[in-house]
Amino acid sequence: MTAATAASHVLRLPDVELPAEAERLRDEVRTFLDAERRRGAFEPRTDAWLAGFDPAFSARLGERGWLGMTWPRRYGGHERPALHRFVVVEELLAAGAPVAAHWVSDRQSGPALLRYGTESQREKFLPPMAAGRCFFAIGMSEPDSGSDLASIRTTARREGDAWVLNGTKVWTSQAHRCHYMFALCRTSPSQKTNRHAGMSQFIVDLTAPGVTITPILLLDGEHHFNQVVLDDVRVDDDMVLGMVGAGWRQVTSELAYERSGPERFLSTLPLLRELVRSADPDDDHQAIAVGELVAHLWTLRRLSLQIAGALDRGEAPDIAAALVKDAGTRLENDIIDVVRALAQVEPSRNSPHPAERELARAVLHAPGFTLRGGTNEVLRGIVARGLGLR
Repeated sequence: MTAATAASHVLRLPDVELPAEAERLRDEVRTFLDAERRRGAFEPRTDAWLAGFDPAFSARLGERGWLGMTWPRRYGGHERPALHRFVVVEELLAAGAPVAAHWVSDRQSGPALLRYGTESQREKFLPPMAAGRCFFAIGMSEPDSGSDLASIRTTARREGDAWVLNGTKVWTSQAHRCHYMFALCRTSPSQKTNRHAGMSQFIVDLTAPGVTITPILLLDGEHHFNQVVLDDVRVDDDMVLGMVGAGWRQVTSELAYERSGPERFLSTLPLLRELVRSADPDDDHQAIAVGELVAHLWTLRRLSLQIAGALDRGEAPDIAAALVKDAGTRLENDIIDVVRALAQVEPSRNSPHPAERELARAVLHAPGFTLRGGTNEVLRGIVARGLGLR
């Protein structure tokens, strides 16, 4: 590749500064979260955006207009800029608040409905999503597929005015508590010349006959991952999302939302906060280690903020999103490694000491960091292709 070609593939995103109104909103969110903590509504937790499922908390956010913030008002949204949503999300994550119930709906299912859904689908699902009362799960990954999403085997065959779904989805976070799931299925056989053809998305009622949900437990027995088996599940034709056969294009566009947000580098922030509190500022080794983590965190925050600005402009920054997810999950694991090397604490789930509790939670959740949203190896391939390096 020539120097000129390489230069044409350089990743550039304009810098973004948060407006004063967004910073005022930050103060409102902090005041709300302080009040919630004082009354015992939640305790800050590592990885709370995936494991902290609290429908009542989500409903309180909806009452304040902090869900569906960028969506049109006619669908229960608030037509606010993506940068305002970024501030709310950042504060909720930094606080370790229990946001798992609404997370997928607000982050990607709602935007997917806005982009690809029918008017009746939008009217049915978006207002309760924005109110924090309708929750969606993601049905993409499958057993034996690894990171090769194009190898999915779940099928959907047409029968009259409905579709019949058969197959298995895994890593479907909180499916046992959610109302619906976007399921990626094969509606026609894979083609040798185009493995991405023949896929479609369906909105599946998780209480429908033929749906069986079984837990995939973490090392400590915690349950938020699931296996979802679809056995002759009937889905009406009006619950097809977007175009039949366009599933690959649709799910890859969703991934820009899934991979670029601050949840990709703030999952272990409660643990980093405990490290900062206990570190000795007069110890050069500790100061350097903590400083490197904070500098890395700040850099990722700037990139994630730039992506939010790009989404505000209607762009699809999928390459930058993959970069955030790769670098962010590596930072989350680096925080664990530094705490284990520097802090004089032992991980214990039942310890009264916050640092010991958060270290235990982080260690147990860490295996999933680099898997959810795409493995680091796959993400690096996306970035390399996007930059013309392969």
